[in-house]
Amino acid sequence: MMILRPIRQDDFQELLVIAEESGHGFTSLPLNEELLRNKIERSVESFSKPTAKAGDEGYLFVLEDSESGEIAGTCGIEAAVGLDDAFYHYHLSKVIHSSRTLGVYKAVDILTLCNDYTGATELCTLFLKEKFRQKFNGKLLSKSRFLFINQHRERFAPTVIAEMRGVSDENGNSPFWQWLEEHFFSMDFPTADYLTGIGQKVFIAELMPKYPIYVNLLSKEAQQVVGEVHANTRPAIELLKSEGFTFNGYVDIFDAGPTVEAKVDNIRTVMNSGMRTVVIGDAQGETPLMVANQSIADYRAIVVETSTDCHDDTTIILSQHAADALKVKKGDSVCVAAL
Repeated sequence: MMILRPIRQDDFQELLVIAEESGHGFTSLPLNEELLRNKIERSVESFSKPTAKAGDEGYLFVLEDSESGEIAGTCGIEAAVGLDDAFYHYHLSKVIHSSRTLGVYKAVDILTLCNDYTGATELCTLFLKEKFRQKFNGKLLSKSRFLFINQHRERFAPTVIAEMRGVSDENGNSPFWQWLEEHFFSMDFPTADYLTGIGQKVFIAELMPKYPIYVNLLSKEAQQVVGEVHANTRPAIELLKSEGFTFNGYVDIFDAGPTVEAKVDNIRTVMNSGMRTVVIGDAQGETPLMVANQSIADYRAIVVETSTDCHDDTTIILSQHAADALKVKKGDSVCVAAL
């Protein structure tokens, strides 16, 4: 059984393996042992911290194979971005160049540096090992965060965003960054990406162009990747789109990957979720349901395959094995959502 739970200190080696496998462009998991340990420590503190508003908390989860004990992947939530360090994006918009006298009318795309998502909740650090990319694992890893946010609304902002990895090659070269590097920076994309991942962002404000960038002045290669995602990220963005997330013109300042957003109330899994009372019994069937407990520090989420007549509007039948995985017992309330 695959179980999603908060990360623990003893998951460090597994997280290090994931950081190595995730490769260039995965800013939120830098290949730095000290920083990874700090991320785990911060997450453990966030899960145990009492709070009634979105602050500097960072929640990191892992997906564990209960049979082998192997960590299959990880995902995270930043409660509110940009409160300590500036959170930058480029916003893609248009300006009109027009002259009635000359009979000229031309719409031109521009990129403007901004901090518009300051204070939003961010979905981040989603990575599933290749051998586990099957069945419901990817959906559980991604969608379980929506149930956690919904059950603990006071800890998060009303707007949720997700930055999608932009286009880069196997060596970490980004066409968009290559243009920026040539004109404004003297460092390659992996270096800039790594510095951002370890929190050294001051160079962004110091070196980034302060005025809007005309997209038609970019290289042809850079123009083609604005708002596009890395091949490995396509399943993730399609899943978020199916949840109601939309692209509103905000792109990453390094690789121009899109940032998508949604209001918590409009996320499909949130709208279609409900609370059920646990009944222990035979729950075999073919309908997959995501089930999560109501805990914070002991949060657990799994997928059960049940039959449509194994539950009604008030109860859900779980096997004892599933109930143990969720750390619940008969009569407890759980949150349920269809996959």
